[in-house]
Amino acid sequence: MKNEALTVIGWITLVQGGLGAGGRLFGDGPWGLLHKWWDIPTAGYLVLFALGAALAGYGETVKARRKATN
Repeated sequence: MKNEALTVIGWITLVQGGLGAGGRLFGDGPWGLLHKWWDIPTAGYLVLFALGAALAGYGETVKARRKATN
């Protein structure tokens, strides 16, 4: 159950980081939900994207290993 929660949090963090960075780099401002609450610089959005990718990747790897052993 814990790994599934980490996977979901990772995917949400990855998407919000990607939307924020993409909006700052290619649009007129950050996209997504986080900019409504906090003013995060572009580098912060990229860190969120990388952290989300790491969490989602870890969760998906654990899920694949668990499926392979069952």
